[in-house]
Amino acid sequence: MRPINSATPPHWPIRRWWMCWCASARFDEDDAVMTDETLHVDDTWDGARSEGPGAVIGAFTLVRLVGEGGFGDVWEAEQSQPVRRRVALKIVKLGMDTREVIARFAMERQTLAAMEHPHIAHVIDAGATSTGRPFFAMEFVEGVPISEYCATHKLGVDAILRLFAQVCAAVQHAHTKGIIHRDLKPSNVLVGAHDGQPFAKVIDFGIAKATAGEERERTLATRIHQVMGTPLYMSPEQA
Repeated sequence: MRPINSATPPHWPIRRWWMCWCASARFDEDDAVMTDETLHVDDTWDGARSEGPGAVIGAFTLVRLVGEGGFGDVWEAEQSQPVRRRVALKIVKLGMDTREVIARFAMERQTLAAMEHPHIAHVIDAGATSTGRPFFAMEFVEGVPISEYCATHKLGVDAILRLFAQVCAAVQHAHTKGIIHRDLKPSNVLVGAHDGQPFAKVIDFGIAKATAGEERERTLATRIHQVMGTPLYMSPEQA
């Protein structure tokens, strides 16, 4: 095989794909993470869920599935106590509760709990299902990806820049807490209306990296041959 530099096309996304292919990495598109054999997932798992609409987990009743990743599901749910409200409940999938996955899940939960910003979805509660799989509840964000919102509402440059400033403020807040998102992309920025105005929320800190404090030691993407992110949105240094 020729050296990578001589065989790699000059276009960076293709070069990144080529590097990952040469490293025999497996890309999980839904979960935005490239993994190798360090993630020991049960190959016999058939993707079945133990929960469905109407299922009760602690104080939460599942309503509908709103998101699905490689290792976790996100449900719209109704909280019954101590107050009634709609929440988003993220649960580790049945059969995916490996040590590595649970550690990454705990990292995301703690990352969100460390931040308090109007443009970042915040954590409400946490616990475990009857089968011992962890979950956490966060505010339910009613919105669509920022790219879809801008296109549907035909926003002008000024309106788009105002939304962009909201995203920048959220990212800056995370950075002041020593947290790098590492998977910023349109589907991870939801936009809805607040008092009649477009309002952005940054979500999915599942592969965030802590650069300070105790969580720094728990960041999962420090292993050799493990690359985290969505290829088309990754910075060159991530690849």
